[in-house]
Amino acid sequence: MRKKKMYPYWAVLPAIIIFTVFLVLPLLISLVCSFTDWNIRRLLTPSFRGLGNYGELFQDEIFLRSLFNTFLFAAATTLLKTLAGLGLAILIVRKIPCGKLLRTVYYAPCVLSVTVVGVLFKAILAKNGLLNNGIALLGAGADPIDWLAQYGTAIASVILIESWMWAGFNMFIFIAALQAVPREYYECARMEGAGSWVQFKKITLPLIAPSFTVVVTLGVSGGLKVFDIIYVLTNGGPGFDTQVLSTYVYQSFSLGYLGESSAGSVILCAIVTLISFLMNKYLIGKEVEA
Repeated sequence: MRKKKMYPYWAVLPAIIIFTVFLVLPLLISLVCSFTDWNIRRLLTPSFRGLGNYGELFQDEIFLRSLFNTFLFAAATTLLKTLAGLGLAILIVRKIPCGKLLRTVYYAPCVLSVTVVGVLFKAILAKNGLLNNGIALLGAGADPIDWLAQYGTAIASVILIESWMWAGFNMFIFIAALQAVPREYYECARMEGAGSWVQFKKITLPLIAPSFTVVVTLGVSGGLKVFDIIYVLTNGGPGFDTQVLSTYVYQSFSLGYLGESSAGSVILCAIVTLISFLMNKYLIGKEVEA
């Protein structure tokens, strides 16, 4: 009887060990290092400096730009991926011709390597790339634009590419939710004279609310932690214009500012944890109301 009671504890022990070694311990070490002046020159003799690293970060214009870009990227990509995923899901569940093929086509970008996507779109968006050549053929452009060489077009390009990559993933979550809605509800609504928009607003949205919780929470947390697509496409450029928190921390660490980069990673961790928790709690509350 005692062995049966102890079994669940032994079953989760490997997961607890892995989680502690690869997540909790590094986070605690980063937290301690963030209060020191640890750098490549003082690798073995760091000294305590309190909140000095945090103060310097919030006085650094590049860090503040990175913070703004991170929030902008997370908000914009979450909105676009959610709307695109929902739209594609509604299209697919209506049993249009070639629906199964389109599911595969829309989901395909999710399984592509970010490096492959980055190289592909760098070639498309280059000054002499496919996009400018296409615009020139249509006679719509005067001078070719280097889309990744100026802030507005660079950040917009990265946001659109990220949304294109992951809209198909959200599509499958919404498809599962839409297929779980009983058809009888729609039949009753039609008998009462409700139009398509009223059915969508009063039946579909409330019943698929849990899927919005999943999609939005994953979108916000993933957007705040973004690194790979920025690094591959712009590397934070032009200059530091498209820098985000993850690339800022990476570059700071690469330059040998180990204490400062640790402070940046702690700030990033705190932002992701806090916003994800609050967002999840808010959306779950909306599920209950719905």
